[in-house]
Amino acid sequence: MPPKKTTRSSAKSNKHTDADAQHNKESDDVAQLKSGKRKRSAAVKNDVEKNKNDDTSKASYSHWLMKSEPESRIENGVDVKFGIEDLKALPNQTGCWDGVRNYQARNFMRDMKVGQLAFFYHSNCKEPGIAGLMKIVKEAYVDHTQFDKKDAHYDHSSKADNPKWSMVDVQFERMAKRFISLAELKKYHLQHKAKGGPLKDMALFTRARLSVQPLTAEEFDFVLSLENEDPI
Repeated sequence: MPPKKTTRSSAKSNKHTDADAQHNKESDDVAQLKSGKRKRSAAVKNDVEKNKNDDTSKASYSHWLMKSEPESRIENGVDVKFGIEDLKALPNQTGCWDGVRNYQARNFMRDMKVGQLAFFYHSNCKEPGIAGLMKIVKEAYVDHTQFDKKDAHYDHSSKADNPKWSMVDVQFERMAKRFISLAELKKYHLQHKAKGGPLKDMALFTRARLSVQPLTAEEFDFVLSLENEDPI
């Protein structure tokens, strides 16, 4: 068993509205098919369910955006501050990404593989945006903070024999060549939404409240290329 790493604290994605959500009022709930009041034949229902399952199975991601708060904020008596500089300061510049309490965000972490890259996104602060990059160095395992009554993210409903929440280990990769702000990303999103482009469906704007978000390779490459461009 590897030595226990210093833990991080991130705001619960289902308990606060971060700076991104102030710009976007999109729900983070997964869109679900609703049958409505009209009756449908069993064959139609089966086709709908089959298509939904097929779409889910096709979704495969290898790049991520993960939000954390770089400024002090006290939650349940604990300061949940954890910015990219805090990650850099940890031994081996590695820490566990604990405290996620949203099922969809948790499921995305469970999909992560060692070696994949993620943007470190500063959230719920004066200027939210992408500060740097990190990589996944340990795949999902049980988040111990769910059982710690003194932790800001304690969950009394989670049981040791059936834990609800998971975390991954991340390692600092590098700082971004320049800070890429939410405001700048939103401009590109609106442009691409109107005329077509890689950020037209970016989860940062379509599922803004999620603290862990998937990125397509096209989205990741475009955002990464912005660090070599002047801000718009």
